[in-house]
Amino acid sequence: MKGKNLSIIPLLVFLATYMDTRSDMVVCYASPLSNVNSVPSEPAPEVKTLDIPSDLPGVVIDHSPAASRIYLGSPALAVLPNGDYISKCDEFGPNSSQYSLGVSRFYCSSDAGQTWWPLTKVKGLFWANLFVHHGTLYAMGTDRADGNVVIRKSEDGGHTWSQPKDKNTGLLLKDGKFGTAPVPVVEHDGRLWRAMEDAMGPTSQRWGSNFRAFMMSAPVDADLLRADSWTCSNPLASSPAWLDGHFGGWLEGNAVVDPSGEIVDILRVDYREGLEKAAIIRVSHNGTTATFDPESSFIDFPGGCKKFTIRFDPVSGLYWTLSNAILPQYRGYNPERTRNAVALMASENLRTWTIRSIVLYHPDVNKHGFQYLDWLFEGDDIIAVSRTAWDDGQGGANNQHDANFLTFHRVKGFRTRYDGSESTER
Repeated sequence: MKGKNLSIIPLLVFLATYMDTRSDMVVCYASPLSNVNSVPSEPAPEVKTLDIPSDLPGVVIDHSPAASRIYLGSPALAVLPNGDYISKCDEFGPNSSQYSLGVSRFYCSSDAGQTWWPLTKVKGLFWANLFVHHGTLYAMGTDRADGNVVIRKSEDGGHTWSQPKDKNTGLLLKDGKFGTAPVPVVEHDGRLWRAMEDAMGPTSQRWGSNFRAFMMSAPVDADLLRADSWTCSNPLASSPAWLDGHFGGWLEGNAVVDPSGEIVDILRVDYREGLEKAAIIRVSHNGTTATFDPESSFIDFPGGCKKFTIRFDPVSGLYWTLSNAILPQYRGYNPERTRNAVALMASENLRTWTIRSIVLYHPDVNKHGFQYLDWLFEGDDIIAVSRTAWDDGQGGANNQHDANFLTFHRVKGFRTRYDGSESTER
């Protein structure tokens, strides 16, 4: 047995117990009392035993069987000042409400990710990242798929969340079709920076052709729930003529400080005709102007056709990412859906990337995947959460995209890992 976590939260009367082993996991919890920020209380679910295959990497945070037609997406991770880990995921799929009102599930671990218990569900939050600023936990994303941009804050460790009712309480951009993913918020030069996209550009028959990229930023001491605290750059549309006519779209950008000290937006690129690509958009010092040169600003990026997160590590002086790089034996498959391997990659300059180690892998590309990993540095390790498709004794995942698990992973000693090193320990 990996561990047992019993927590009683005053006022919410929230009891959570996880008993987790490699062969079974029993989850028992009582729903929190109804409040305005969370999904109304529901009857405690029937206690069930889930047979988890012994080869499933990581620690299971949550599971949703394919038969439910609700899948788990957009994982995000934060560490509170007291050391607790907070994670979240979204509900998507045919039986979800993603296009009318997004739903996010929140979880907590008080033992460095070994066991997890559910905190709450929040309606009106989708595709959000998590970050801690001035000791307060924030979630920033949209209120539904292609919805308004919202930000919420929690001052009690993720149990309850503010409501984005208007321009003064977290409704940042409305009356549009906005999109994003759990991507980094970066503090630089007195401002917080976060990449965003909309779906309001010229359209074609190809998915992603109408996505426009822009950057949002706010002063570090501003009230982040006020819309007037935030500055948006111009939105940049793309062209289907780029990359010799094989450019599909760009999305899920990362705010990163480049080696010259400038803010850039590094985006996933839907390009399926060879080595995968990423795009680098430059952003002005005041955050108002974004520019892109298609002749020089596409880079080779293994895994660039899927979502990735980039962060700078001041200890090594390198930029790091976890990406769905395509291993040689899987070239020729659809690159956008080849998500069965996770590569630890590093770069000195953001333009040239080296695969250091394959940290997660399954030989099947159709019904197995580790995707949309959000991650953080923790000492010599990387801690991460994954949208994972895997066998579950109930028919497994619908496919590699429609994930049935949310899992936690730790990449130990990431700075010293190279090809051939051992995979993640858990």
